[in-house]
Amino acid sequence: MPFINIKTNTTVSKDQETAIKSAMGQAITAILGKSESWLMVGIEPEQILYFKGDNAPAAMVDVSIYGGAQRSAYDKLTAEICSTISEQLSIEQSRIYVKYTEIENWGWNGSNF
Repeated sequence: MPFINIKTNTTVSKDQETAIKSAMGQAITAILGKSESWLMVGIEPEQILYFKGDNAPAAMVDVSIYGGAQRSAYDKLTAEICSTISEQLSIEQSRIYVKYTEIENWGWNGSNF
C-alpha cells in the first residue's frame, strides 16, 4: 500500500507522466514486499515551490509506506526517485526532497489492514 506523491513547479507532459509512473512502479520494489500492484502515484505539476529562496525547477516527493522498511531500502528508493525525476523533468537532484512516512493504519476497500 505505498503512495508516492510528486509535487513539482515544472510542467509535466503526458509522456513524462507515464514514464514517471512506470519508473515509480519499478522503484518501489526496493522495499521488500512492495510492488506496483498496490502502488498509487500522484503527480502534481505546476505547483508553487520555492527552494533555497527561488523558484527554479524543484520537486517534493512524499512516500507513504504501510509498515516500514530498512534504511538501505529507503536509500535505494531515494536514489531511484531522484534519478527518474531528474531525467524526466530536468530537475537537478540537489533540488529534490524525498520524505518518508511509515503508516501503522491503512484503510482500503471499506476496511483496514
